Amino acid sequence: MSEDAESSYSTRGLNWFKALSAGAVEVGGLPASVKAADGQLGDQPARFLAVVADPANRFPRAQKGEVGLLEGWGLAKAVDAAIELDHHNLQKRALIAIIDVPSQAYGRREEALGIHQALAGAVDAYARARLAGHAVIGLLVGKAMSGAFLAHGYQANRLIALRDPGVMVHAMGKASAARVTLRSVEELEKLAASIPPMAYDIDSYAGLGLLWETLSVSQIEQPSDADIAAVQQCLVAAIKDVQGSDNGLGSRLGAANRSASSKVRELLRAQW
Repeated sequence: MSEDAESSYSTRGLNWFKALSAGAVEVGGLPASVKAADGQLGDQPARFLAVVADPANRFPRAQKGEVGLLEGWGLAKAVDAAIELDHHNLQKRALIAIIDVPSQAYGRREEALGIHQALAGAVDAYARARLAGHAVIGLLVGKAMSGAFLAHGYQANRLIALRDPGVMVHAMGKASAARVTLRSVEELEKLAASIPPMAYDIDSYAGLGLLWETLSVSQIEQPSDADIAAVQQCLVAAIKDVQGSDNGLGSRLGAANRSASSKVRELLRAQW
């Protein structure tokens, strides 16, 4: 993921979308920054979804793959359409959220025009799809940051992450987190070594119980045929795992680092 130049942006999400949706039928009527296509994973119909960089985006804050107004409503439209198409079908298509989102789109225009509603619309659509019986699988191939991840992928029944230093999850970038906590980036990294929720690496995130699986590939930027086959196999397994369980998110509370969360929920249920 080349991000050294100011104008650079990641193409991982787009590359993995193209690889996994090869031969699929692309969904029209969406912003250029939102990709969706209907295809197959084994014998399971699936809709692949991704937010990608669009240098020509009319909103400058959303030109490098950020999730903004167009992206939030675009995702909601694509997911809602899948729910409607399968409303009377016993076999619901799986929704595969390919995640490579550096941030939500911060900007005055975004705030004034209701980015909170746009992103909430995407979250609501994914949640309703999951509750309607669609297996929602999130595939982390790059950054999953801030409200962008909440809008695109976090509502998944199962989350799968590719093993790579460029795959990271957090509420904000390191430089921003350092400013907010009044620390240097180096101090923040030392602190993250002992506090998993403050870390950026996938192993620390996995320790919170939120990942169903992690997977190593040989070419994460431009996946090889073997990489694609391995990821497809993992996605199929995740879909089958979802089909054998309920459509909630309770499976995320099993890790040791979530024991306090589990205890609080247990006490709340006892009181209410």
